[in-house]
Amino acid sequence: MDWIWTFPVIKGIGEWSAQLISKAISTGSVPNHIAFIMDGNRTFARQKLSGINEGHAAGFDSMTNILGVCYKSGVRCATVFAFSTENFKRSNNEINALMELAKNKMKIVSNKGELCEKYGVKIRIIGDLSLVSDDVKNALLKVEKDTEKYNYAILNVCFCYTSRADIVQSMYKNIVNGDSDNITEESISNDMWTGPSNCPKADLIIRTAGVRRLSDFLLWEASDSSTIEFIDVLWPEFGVFEMLKILIKWPLRKGPGIKDRDRDGDIDNDVDDK
Repeated sequence: MDWIWTFPVIKGIGEWSAQLISKAISTGSVPNHIAFIMDGNRTFARQKLSGINEGHAAGFDSMTNILGVCYKSGVRCATVFAFSTENFKRSNNEINALMELAKNKMKIVSNKGELCEKYGVKIRIIGDLSLVSDDVKNALLKVEKDTEKYNYAILNVCFCYTSRADIVQSMYKNIVNGDSDNITEESISNDMWTGPSNCPKADLIIRTAGVRRLSDFLLWEASDSSTIEFIDVLWPEFGVFEMLKILIKWPLRKGPGIKDRDRDGDIDNDVDDK
């Protein structure tokens, strides 16, 4: 029945309804920081009898739609797991396709900036960019530069990333800087790749495609009050209304100590995560 949503009138009603629901959600309690493990692009491609590249492209489109509804609902920080260093174990053809997709899509974001300009989103690239070619690295860094003027919300794009590598490099920085005798949770957090984003701990972590593991993602940034949602839907098929349902029920499941978002227009860096 998904074909029904392709009709302009039905599609328009759906978008209007999503906007109303998002506006209502934004008046209440929402997660400060949502993280996404976007799983299922390859399975989606196989099911649709299309190429893997088309599956990843569909996943990117889904990402922009989901992020749009999150920011519209009042979420101030989002983190997406775009490319793990473990993905280098895949075929060269798929790796090259993913690199081209990242480069081209980031150029679109950088040139048009609709998502960033509309919601005031600053993009930060999180990971070891020494592992990619200069053209990919430059495209990713350019979108950082082009969006640094925005300060209402943040999008962390984890690229060539694993959480363990992040923790190791942070510890190394502490030691090199001569802080080995005074390593604290705060000093480690400040030197993490996510540190400059000043995002609070991840309130909500979502993984699609029915996979129930974290796959070395934001292990440091998660906390005892983080809610984890494992969704039995492939990422390209994860729609805005599924996301809205999660946001609606989140206040009923959130752990103690999570404050509502700051409403003064800037990122609230003083959230109590304990």
